Amino acid sequence: MKLLGNIIWLIFGGLNIALEYFMAGLILMITIIGIPFGLQSIKLGILALWPFGTKVEWMQSQPGCLSTFMNIFWFFIAGIWICLTHAFYGFILCITIIGIPFGKMHFRLAKLALSPFGRAVI
Repeated sequence: MKLLGNIIWLIFGGLNIALEYFMAGLILMITIIGIPFGLQSIKLGILALWPFGTKVEWMQSQPGCLSTFMNIFWFFIAGIWICLTHAFYGFILCITIIGIPFGKMHFRLAKLALSPFGRAVI
């Protein structure tokens, strides 16, 4: 069932979101300061390709104040734009009954797009 959900996910917006993450990651990796942000964006893009069957949890160790600073910086650089894209797809997919699980997944990823540092994908 997870495989079927992931295939349908790719068709209805998952591939577009993943490409947005990958392009943001490549653009952010142009500078040395942007490399951690670009790597995080690519990790989120991989998660956006196959989101069903994965869990995102807080890291076991304390991420510290650097993670908070990077989340704030990420919010203004890329997070708000990617979150708005997730929200758009989420609202569009929640119009139909069949699209509700996919819309909920977009809302889950939108929350993650706002503050990705300090979380681990399981």
